[in-house]
Amino acid sequence: MNYTLNQLHIFLKIAQTQSVTKAAEELYLTQPAVSIQLRNLQLQFDIPLTEVVGRKIYITDFGKELAEAAENILNQVHAINYKTQAFKGQLTGKLKVSVVSTGQYVMPFFITDFVGQHEGLELQIDVTNKKGVLKSLENNEVDFALVSVLPTNLNIEKLDLLQNKLYLVGGLKNEYHKPIYDKTLLNTLPIIFREKGSGTRQTMQDFMDKNNVSILKKMELTSNEAVKQAVIAGMGYSIMPLIGIKNELNNKDLQIIPVKGLPITSTWSLIWLKGKNHSPAATHFLKYLKDEKENIVHSKFDWYEKY
Repeated sequence: MNYTLNQLHIFLKIAQTQSVTKAAEELYLTQPAVSIQLRNLQLQFDIPLTEVVGRKIYITDFGKELAEAAENILNQVHAINYKTQAFKGQLTGKLKVSVVSTGQYVMPFFITDFVGQHEGLELQIDVTNKKGVLKSLENNEVDFALVSVLPTNLNIEKLDLLQNKLYLVGGLKNEYHKPIYDKTLLNTLPIIFREKGSGTRQTMQDFMDKNNVSILKKMELTSNEAVKQAVIAGMGYSIMPLIGIKNELNNKDLQIIPVKGLPITSTWSLIWLKGKNHSPAATHFLKYLKDEKENIVHSKFDWYEKY
């Protein structure tokens, strides 16, 4: 037997994704490169690791056992690497953060320098909607979560990072020159919502309900980027977080329409389960944020404060 850690890593990813294509995407490799490594690994075993039915790949029972063993081996390798770094006096381990989709425009600025200071640190950021974020937090699968709407059913602690502002946004098809419009303007516009489970969706819906807004035409899309592109294309209007439309405003692809009662404001907060026993990596990151967050906001989000 002469298989490599790289082959085990690739095979484990194939087993997890049930797809050579998806494994290649997640590993940032070409599909042929992944297929070659799978073939080279298979040549070392008389028992098939996979089988192809139609155009879909399936992992055999033996393949599943190998994938489980590969995961254990790779975890041990990571542990050795962490211990090596620790003996050198470097911060090691994994830092896991779950981020609501719009938070992808926020979190990198608060974490990049910290990760850059600690070469032995492994970072994992999962970007999903609010429902998925809170599920991973509740299951204790992550160290922290970034949200703009605090959960009411979890016992948490928090660190506020940045104000969140949501404005009515439209494309350039129509012009809006008034200093401010009444909320009744929303009754005349086709409105694009995020999917259920999204924090932005919840914030929009609460605003509509509170102000008795009756939607002329309602559409629903499943990501902030999809909503943004639909608005640019003239399909409708949406109440969107300012943090995610900086480039589109600068490029004049989108316009903010001033409406009474807007922007809706909330706070981007890093949250964690109360009483959680933080790892050294998580503890150091929390201290870093407490010490540096004001400097980060001032240096990275100065444009944001002008709105």
